[in-house]
Amino acid sequence: MATKTGPRSRSGLAPETIDRILDARHADPFSVLGPHPFDEKGEIRLAIRVYAPAAKSVSILPHDLARHDAEANPVPTVQLHPEGFFEGVVGPVGEDFRYRLRVERHDGHTWDCEDTYRFGRVLTDYDLYLLGEGSHYRNYEKLGSHLMTVDGVAGCHFAVWAPNADRISVVGAFNDWDGRRTVLRNLGASGIWEVFVPNVAEGDLYKFEIRARDGRLLVKSDPYAFRSQNRPETASIVHELGQYDWNDGEWMATGRNERNALAAPHSVYEVHLGSWMRGDDDRTLSYTELAERLVPYVKDLGFTHIEILPIQEHPFDGSWGYQCLGYFSPTSRFGPPADFAAFVDACHQENIGVILDWVPAHFPRDEHGLREFDGSCLYEHADPRQGEHKDWGTLIFNFGRNEVRNFLLGSALFWLEQYHLDGIRVDAVASMLYNDYSREEGEWVPNQYGGRENLEAIEFLKRLNELCHEHHPGVLTIAEESTSWPGVSKPTYLGGLGFSLKWNMGWMNDILSYVEKDPVHRKYHHQHLTFGLLYAFSENFMLPLSHDEVVHGKRSLLDKMPGDGWQKFANLRLLLGFQFVHPGKKLLFMGGEFGQGREWNFDQSLDWHLLEIDAHRGVQNFIRDLNGVYTDEPALHELDFDWKGFEWVDCHDADASTVAFVRRGTEPDQEIVAVCNFTPVVREGYRLGVPGPGYYREILNSDSEYYGGSNVGNSGGVDAEQHAAHGRPWSVQINLPPLAIVVLKR
Repeated sequence: MATKTGPRSRSGLAPETIDRILDARHADPFSVLGPHPFDEKGEIRLAIRVYAPAAKSVSILPHDLARHDAEANPVPTVQLHPEGFFEGVVGPVGEDFRYRLRVERHDGHTWDCEDTYRFGRVLTDYDLYLLGEGSHYRNYEKLGSHLMTVDGVAGCHFAVWAPNADRISVVGAFNDWDGRRTVLRNLGASGIWEVFVPNVAEGDLYKFEIRARDGRLLVKSDPYAFRSQNRPETASIVHELGQYDWNDGEWMATGRNERNALAAPHSVYEVHLGSWMRGDDDRTLSYTELAERLVPYVKDLGFTHIEILPIQEHPFDGSWGYQCLGYFSPTSRFGPPADFAAFVDACHQENIGVILDWVPAHFPRDEHGLREFDGSCLYEHADPRQGEHKDWGTLIFNFGRNEVRNFLLGSALFWLEQYHLDGIRVDAVASMLYNDYSREEGEWVPNQYGGRENLEAIEFLKRLNELCHEHHPGVLTIAEESTSWPGVSKPTYLGGLGFSLKWNMGWMNDILSYVEKDPVHRKYHHQHLTFGLLYAFSENFMLPLSHDEVVHGKRSLLDKMPGDGWQKFANLRLLLGFQFVHPGKKLLFMGGEFGQGREWNFDQSLDWHLLEIDAHRGVQNFIRDLNGVYTDEPALHELDFDWKGFEWVDCHDADASTVAFVRRGTEPDQEIVAVCNFTPVVREGYRLGVPGPGYYREILNSDSEYYGGSNVGNSGGVDAEQHAAHGRPWSVQINLPPLAIVVLKR
């Protein structure tokens, strides 16, 4: 920019310096703009410099009216450049001199404002040290936007980590989205930039304008934003935390620990909020409406937890939330953050825990997001063999950087702290553990020892679990991990990753492969029913029938089943019953509880009209009763992770495709006998070995006419006989219904 002729600076400011300010290329605007002392003929005066491109004139209004009558005698400034660079001189004054600016536009409009450049640093050296070390676990309290009062002036502090930027500005309506107006202060080697902007308020939109070292101008959303615009808009929104008045003190004090205990029943209803139910004109429900409809529904059916597919702000609906960018921001699709807090609170009022899907494995490439945030590969690896996830078209976090680990750790703790969530389910853990995950030879980089393990990601996961359990005792951390990695749910001090629970993907694949087969062929695949018990107690397992199994041509749970309509529903009830009596915590994706007929579509409501049909309503009735039996009977949940809680009665009857076993609780009298018939053949007079004498009450039968079955049963129960069967001296003789599970309680 060529300097135009104008008055000389009274303080001796060079014209070339003014040019760099006007072109937003000065490395340190705070060294130029705002108040700066200089010596004038032996007296120390203040040169106050202002960049106001829309201004005709600028005056300085001292706050101290005792010494300066601001209304009568404002201090004038001189326009040093016609594009809006002004300088005024006051003094001699003390170091605590405070002032405001009076700006007049060319149309005659005049207003008073504070000068951003008169305010000093907010972040301390200790903050910078902890952030750089990666151990500031409440980093969201320092970075991002925060409403505060500085020197008696209300405004907003902005801070962002971007060590390779040449210049960063915050832009919004408060400065006409002009990146030259509000440039952040560079805090040196920390890579953090900050600025306090007066008069910015709750609800104001903003972004960061970043000039990269290669000259590119990038406009980015705030990685630490607490609220974001609804897609397709991408601005961040100034939002103060703590606006919601919680009413779940009893839950947080005792209820969570009781509900989340590993010996407690966990029946998790997995939900995609945008497609569970739609309102008028096919609109998505708000957080408030979901609290009014979803929470009572889950309560009525007896689920103990709701697991929400990611609601962190994400640009693309088709990612279901798994390609998120707002790691501290509940999506605006369903309402403001306070309404999400109210939804969680409503769950807690009904003794329902809330688990959030959380995605530290990867992030999308959207230009306004984390990708090349400051013009360099900052959050991601620069080497595509480490930084690109080909399966999903996303980028992989660089877990070797302190600041990146801190960003993710702070995010996990943020949701547990600020929104009282009761657990996080960590997505795609397997993709984090292995450098060669879904890569061919030559497409990945070995670790320092030549192995395939991602050592940095492993340490990150361990630290994540340690911090979650340390800072929020009683919460659950759940791993979606599909390999045989040892010790996923073992404590880190025993060499494990430290998760509370691990999804049992092996059980899920085996059982779905089995039930999809025609019953006449099931006897050749009997091992799919039994193999899981060889490793069932090696981890703290959760048995998932999740969203991933009812999309992309896999068909709904109901539609997977062979046979005619009646057999499909009977098979579905049998599958759900087998899941709930099998060792391990339970998870069922929405729609499965009433036999959704078609695949899940993220852009459509579930087919609630199906509940007008008896067969679908029967599945729902079965789930309600199944949850009741599961939660009421300690034998079905107390020893889920201990071999003492399970014993086969018969696992060898492949020809009949039946299995029978005993579940036990911690007390001797807590015994449940379950028997499953995976063929459509009624087995009358079925002899079943039982633990001992007594009356065995039939507490659940999936073939009941109430559930849509054929009503083959045992008149409420049977007496044990001293008749040896299955290697036991006592047995019962029952009618075993077709494609059904029968649960007996001694």
